[in-house]
Amino acid sequence: MSYAQKKEISGNRTLAIILVAVIQLGLGYAIVTGLAYNVIKKAAQDLKTFDVEEQPPPPEEPPPPPKDMPKVPPPPTQPPPLVRMEAPPPPIQTVTAPTPPPIPQLAPAPPPPPPPPHKVQSAQSAKGDLRTLFGPDDYPASAQAAGAEGTSQATITIGPDGRVAGCNIIRSSGNNALDAATCNIIRRRAKYTPARDNNGNAVSDTITTPPITWRLEG
Repeated sequence: MSYAQKKEISGNRTLAIILVAVIQLGLGYAIVTGLAYNVIKKAAQDLKTFDVEEQPPPPEEPPPPPKDMPKVPPPPTQPPPLVRMEAPPPPIQTVTAPTPPPIPQLAPAPPPPPPPPHKVQSAQSAKGDLRTLFGPDDYPASAQAAGAEGTSQATITIGPDGRVAGCNIIRSSGNNALDAATCNIIRRRAKYTPARDNNGNAVSDTITTPPITWRLEG
């Protein structure tokens, strides 16, 4: 056999080995790929249907029984101390009374006048009966116009000089004009002898006049 033939046979063998290796690799790859796919698919199915059961925890061991301990009585229970709450004292209300107005100081009353001396002689009319002092011309015009009539009587005060110092009507005629005319005429016209005390001194006196009657003529 020539060298060229040996070389050609050697080359064919090498090519055949390469082809066989390639074919084996392809077959191996296909087998591996298919098997892997089936394994993965089966694993996915197993994952879908696989129930995971949780294992319960192991039971706890009971604690060992305590050793014999001496029985100690519980401490006596004392009630809490009572706390007395003192109520606050009621508020003191101060009532302020209104201040009374000041009392005016009254002036001391004057001493009473000394009693009048005891008179031994009363005043006497120097002109006799007082009724003689009145005349028709003394009739008040208003009383005449009204046709008024009546009787007046008065008490009069006579001073130490014998003059009439005061006149007060104690019996009214029923007409003011007639009563006023009675006192006016007595004051103007009456004249008295004054009263005398036990020493003979002239003193004031009060007397009552006789009734003075006013009557229209005709």
